[in-house]
Amino acid sequence: MSEQITLQVNGETRSCASPSLLPDLLQQLGFNPRLVAVEYNGEILHRQFWSQTIVQPGDRLEVVTIVGGG
Repeated sequence: MSEQITLQVNGETRSCASPSLLPDLLQQLGFNPRLVAVEYNGEILHRQFWSQTIVQPGDRLEVVTIVGGG
């Protein structure tokens, strides 16, 4: 059985199931993990570490959608 934790996503308080891996959380929040960059607790988190990152209570995420154009 999973419990709910609270974290900040783009300045808003959000709840999610714990434990949650970062890619799973992004999908739960409606983001396409292939099209975003993530700042995790104040630092850019390289994509290679996403599958190892378990979000914790109180974490702060800034999720930026990558937009193409010219």
